[in-house]
Amino acid sequence: MGTYQKDLYPDVTASGGLGPAMKEAATLHGCDIGLPPWQSDVISIETARGFVSVHTATEKRLFRVRVDIIGFAEGVPGFAWEIGSTDDLGSLVEAVAAWREGMPLDGLKARFEFLELDEFARAIESGEPISLQWSGLLSSDFHRRQWNLLRRLRADEVLRNMFPSITHGAVRLCVDPFPLLDGTKRQVLVYEPDEERYEVIRPGVPAADWVGVPTGDLIAYLRAALNEE
Repeated sequence: MGTYQKDLYPDVTASGGLGPAMKEAATLHGCDIGLPPWQSDVISIETARGFVSVHTATEKRLFRVRVDIIGFAEGVPGFAWEIGSTDDLGSLVEAVAAWREGMPLDGLKARFEFLELDEFARAIESGEPISLQWSGLLSSDFHRRQWNLLRRLRADEVLRNMFPSITHGAVRLCVDPFPLLDGTKRQVLVYEPDEERYEVIRPGVPAADWVGVPTGDLIAYLRAALNEE
């Protein structure tokens, strides 16, 4: 069980953890947040629009709501963004339940003023997160080192339909931006240590290791890897 400052989260402490506190609040407010019974402090709820996670702030009472759309496997970072925060546990569980039930974003924003539903969240609702993500990575100076590789991958008619992200300097391509919690198949990491040389790994595949791939074979190799079940 996590340690909570009693002056910040007395309700969480009294319930025995964030998970039990959210379940009790959901019951009190008559809503279903879909929280698995075994979760206590690490809160992650599967929805049709990604995995909703909740974290508590340490500097003041604040429940931070985040949406994760890839990752969750051990050693495989995900892509996540915060969609708002509130100090009210009741409002929190009602918002999580409404997100889980598929309430349109305009309705969510009107009902829960603490939610910050930016362009990326709206792309999720419209079913167009992939093109927005490509554009975001290719316009970010922080990822300038990966621009050449990103442009090469996006130029392919198949790979441009994969969801891209960058972790530890490698480009990740994922077939499904909403994988199952325990699913790490159908994604690859591509690292470019120098020009004309690539290293590729398939996270989650038993005994997977980095494989050197010649530049001329890269696109075909990635297509084949992402097409395997």
